[in-house]
Amino acid sequence: MSASSSSSTAGLEIGRGSRWLRESVELLSSMRFAIALLTIICIASVIGTVIQQHQPPVNYVNQFGPFWSDVFGRLGLYAVYSAGWFLVILAFLVLSTSLCIARNTPKILADLRTTKEGIRESALQAFPHKARGELSLNRDQALARVQALLSGAGWSGKAQMRERGVMVAARQGATNKLGYIAAHGAIVLICIGGLFDGDLIVRAQMALLGKTPFEGGGMIRDVPAEHRLSPSNPTFRGNLYVPEGATAGTAVINLSRGIVLQDLPFSIELKKFVVEYYDTGMPKLFASDIVVHDADGTKTEAKIKVNEPFIHKGIAIYQSSFEDGGSKLTLLGRPMGRPGAPFEVKGEVGGVTTLSSGADAKNSFQLEFTGLRVINVENMAAEAPSASGADVRKVDLVDSLGQHLGSGARPSGDKQLRNVGPSVVYKLRDAAGQAREYSNYMLPVDLDGLSVFLVGVRDTPDQPFRYLRIPADERGTIDDWMGLRAALADPASRMEAARRYVRKSAPEGKPELATQLEASVLRALTLYAGDEVVRKSAPSAGLQALQDFIEDSVPEADRARTSEVLIRILNGGLFELTNLVRERAGHAPLQPSDATQRFMGQAVLSLSDSFAYPAPVVLSLTGFEQIQASVFQLTRAPGKTLVYAGCVLLIIGVFAMLYIRERRLWIWIEGPADATSTTVTMALSATRQSLDNDKDFDALASRMLKP
Repeated sequence: MSASSSSSTAGLEIGRGSRWLRESVELLSSMRFAIALLTIICIASVIGTVIQQHQPPVNYVNQFGPFWSDVFGRLGLYAVYSAGWFLVILAFLVLSTSLCIARNTPKILADLRTTKEGIRESALQAFPHKARGELSLNRDQALARVQALLSGAGWSGKAQMRERGVMVAARQGATNKLGYIAAHGAIVLICIGGLFDGDLIVRAQMALLGKTPFEGGGMIRDVPAEHRLSPSNPTFRGNLYVPEGATAGTAVINLSRGIVLQDLPFSIELKKFVVEYYDTGMPKLFASDIVVHDADGTKTEAKIKVNEPFIHKGIAIYQSSFEDGGSKLTLLGRPMGRPGAPFEVKGEVGGVTTLSSGADAKNSFQLEFTGLRVINVENMAAEAPSASGADVRKVDLVDSLGQHLGSGARPSGDKQLRNVGPSVVYKLRDAAGQAREYSNYMLPVDLDGLSVFLVGVRDTPDQPFRYLRIPADERGTIDDWMGLRAALADPASRMEAARRYVRKSAPEGKPELATQLEASVLRALTLYAGDEVVRKSAPSAGLQALQDFIEDSVPEADRARTSEVLIRILNGGLFELTNLVRERAGHAPLQPSDATQRFMGQAVLSLSDSFAYPAPVVLSLTGFEQIQASVFQLTRAPGKTLVYAGCVLLIIGVFAMLYIRERRLWIWIEGPADATSTTVTMALSATRQSLDNDKDFDALASRMLKP
C-alpha cells in the first residue's frame, strides 16, 4: 500500500530500537504484508460464503463426515467472521494500513506543497511531451501570456526568475494523491467499525468480566448471571423470540460454543404478527405490531417490517424471521399396528406427550410436535425444480413425492402453484431415543385425478420426506382405507370377503371350482396381509409377499399368467372387503365405475406401502389454533457510523485515484528582459500516460506557442 506508483513497497523504517523491533515495524507497514492479509481475508470470505454459517452441528456432520466436520469446527469455519483468527487478521490489517498511512502521508503533504520550479531548463528535453517555439514578445509579455493561458486551463503555477529567463512550474490534479490517503483511511475505518460491531467487544467482556458461554437448556429466566451481559453493553447483535401476546426482554447471542444472553434496557410485546401473500403464494409482507415497554413504564407502539427497522434507545430492532409460537393442535390417532379405536390427541407446537401402544414401556413413544404450516403453496407440476419458489419454506411437493414408500408415477404437466392446505410436523421417539420425523397434510391433495391424503416420513433431517398416498373416500376422509386395513388384519373378515367374491364370480353348478376359488382368494388376502410367511429369512407383506410366493412356488414359465390371475382375484377380494367395511359402518357399497377403480387401485398400492410405514399410528390434523411468533434481530452498532464514513471515504478515494489525473507542466521562457522576442520551451509530466495527455498537451502547446 503505497502512496504513489513510484513509492517503495518497503515499510516504515525507524532509526532507534532493537533490530527485531525495526524489522517488525518495517514488515507490518510494508505493502507485501498488507497484500498477504487482504489475500487471507478474501480466502476466508470465500469460505464463509461457500460453507453455510451458524448451522446445527449435525448438518456439518452429514455434509463433511465426522472427521472433517470436527476439523473444520476447530478451525472456526462455521463462524468465520466471528472467529478469533479472523478478528486478529482484521486487527493486523488496521495496524498495517495505519503504519502505511503514517509512512506516506508526510511525503504526500510535502509533495503537495512543492511546485518543483527549480528544475534545470536542460532537463525539459528528457520529457516525452515537449514543445518549443519562438514568440515575438518580450519576456514580461510572454510571462503574462503564459500565466493567463494556464489560469484559464485550470493550472496552478509558480514562476522563478533566473538570469537567462523565467521558469514557470504549473500543476493540475493535485488531489489525486489525496485519494491514496482517503482509500487507505477508509480501510482503517471500515475494519475498526467491523471490529467494534463484531464479537470482539463481547469476547473482551467475557474475558475481563468472567462471563462464559451457556451450553445447557431450560428457561431463559433461570440462566445464571455469569452467562448474561449488561444492558449497557456498547455493542451486540442478538436474536429475540417473542410469541403473539407475550413479552420478552432478553436477546440471545450465538457463539461458536454456546450462547450468551443480552439483557435489554426494555422489553418487547408482540401484539400481532402479519403475513400477506401474493396470489402465487410468495409472501409480500412480514410485519410485527409491537409495544416497547421501558423500565420507567413508558410504552411505545411501532410496526416493524422487513428492511424497515424500529430504532429505540440506540438499538435497532429488525424483523428477522417468524416461527410458530406454540399453536394449539388437535389430532386424531388411528392405530396402524393392530386394530383399535381412533383416539384424540391434543398438544401444542414445541410440546411433548407420550403415546402408549401396549402395557410394555418399550411400546411407548414420545410424541414431539415440531411445526404447523397453515399455508402450503406447492408446485404441483411434473417438471418442478427441487425447491419451489412459491412456498416461503421452499417445499416442493411433487419433487418430494419422487421418493415415496411405494409405486406410482409423478403427475405430468406444466408448473402449477396451488395451496394444498395445512400440514403438521411431528416426531415419534422410541424408548431407545431414536426418532423419525413425520409430515402429514390435513386436507386431501388431487394427484393424477385422485384425491389422496399425504402422510410423509423421513429418518433423518437431511433426507426428503417419503409420502404414503392414502386415497380419500367420497366423504373426504381415510375412514374407508383405515377400515380396509383393519379388516385385512382380521381372518374372519378375510373369509367373509372371499365368500362374497365367490358368490359373485364362481360359475353355478360347480361347487368344487367355487371351493378352489374361495381358497385362492383367501390365500391371496392372507399373503397380502402378511399372515402367511413365505420366506422365514425375510417375512414380507403386501405386493412383495405375492411376488415372493410366485417366485418360490410357480415355475418361471407360468409366473406371468399366475401373477395376472393372482392380482385379479386380490383386487376382487379387496373390493368385497371394502364393501364389507362400508356395510358395517352404515355406508352404501361401492359400485363399479372409473372412480371406484381409481380408488381401489390406489388403495392396493398404499396398503402394500403401509406395511413399510415405520409408525404404530397415523396422526391426522383435525383442528388447530395458530399462534405465531416473531424473531427480531436487535443490534447496537456504534461502529456502523465508522463503516458508513469509511464507505464514503473509499468512494472519494477511488474516484480521486481513477478519475483525477495529476499532471505537472514546466515552461521555460528564455531571453533577456529587454529583448523583443523570446524562446518558449514546454514539457509535461503525468502519473499515467494516456491519449488524453497527448491531446491536451498538443492543444495547450498550439495556443501557448501561437505567433
